[in-house]
Parts: sequence; C-alpha cells; structure tokens
Amino acid sequence: MKEFKVVVLGSGGVGKSALTVQFVSGHFMEKYDPTIEDFYRKEIEVDSNPCVLEILDTAGTEQFASMRDLYIKNGQGFVVVYSLTNHQTFQDIKTMRDQIVRVKGTDRVPILLVGNKVDLESQREVSTVEAMALAQQWSCPFVEASAKNRMNVNEVFAETVREMNMRPDTKDREIICTCCTIL
Repeated sequence: MKEFKVVVLGSGGVGKSALTVQFVSGHFMEKYDPTIEDFYRKEIEVDSNPCVLEILDTAGTEQFASMRDLYIKNGQGFVVVYSLTNHQTFQDIKTMRDQIVRVKGTDRVPILLVGNKVDLESQREVSTVEAMALAQQWSCPFVEASAKNRMNVNEVFAETVREMNMRPDTKDREIICTCCTIL
C-alpha cells in the first residue's frame, strides 16, 4: 500500500487541527488548543486505490516557525490552510508557499489551498474569487471547507493524494534511480 507524507500548514487558529482531527476521527474540536506538532496515520481509498496517509499537523504560531523547514523537507504533499474569516491568515500562507518552494527546490510541489471555516460565511473576509486567483497563480487546486460541519474534509485529503500522484516527489525518483545499477 502506498504511503504519503502530508504536512498541514497555516497560521495559528485557522483550523488545521480541527480539519485533521475531523478527517482522522470524525469529531470536531470545539476548544482551541495551540498545537506544537501532532502526527496521525489513516488508511483511505482514493480513486479505488488504497493508501496510508501520514499527516503532520504543525504549529501555526511563529515561535515554532523554525521547525517548518524540517517538516517541509520530509513532506511529500502540503495542505495550506487559511481562515476565510481572517484576511491576515490568507496573506501569511503566501510566505509559507514560498518557503515550501525554497526548501523543495522546485515550484512543482503537490499543494492544496484550503479556505477553512466556510460555516462562518457571515464573517467572511477572503472571497472565493480571491482565493481561486491565488490557487491559479500557484497552479494548485483550491477547496473551501468546514471542519465543524465536515464539509469537504475528506475531499481535502483525497485531493492532496491526487496531487501527490500527479506530481511525485523528485526525491523519491532519485532514490529509485540511485539504488539500481544498469549493466
């Protein structure tokens, strides 16, 4: 069974843990407890192919930003989350994407842009059109989700797997090439 390392990135309070916990265990975390680092494994089927996701839910607070390079180096696919009720979190993800591209050494990285908290439509600060424009600029898919209502939660992770299948990590290809000798 194919294994994928998924890293969930975004500013503090955007709902990274809520999305991840909702996906893995099917319940919504009502209370916000800042994450340092949480690791989850879940078997899923995407397009009739079984796979295992190793999901790293990262800290959104700036005090742990130095750990981000390591997360990115080891990750294969990235769920980049902002809160559609907070425009600053949308601005913050742009530097996170730059960091992913820098650490990976390519802009062809499997990334999914996620606008979370769609259940709070009346407090929206980031329009769908603005987010779609950014996703187009990044050449990546975009999903609006609600961890609370479980809207598009499974789709977030399934779409990330599809992206990883379309853009395999170059590091994995190098490992395949260097372990065999052509005679």
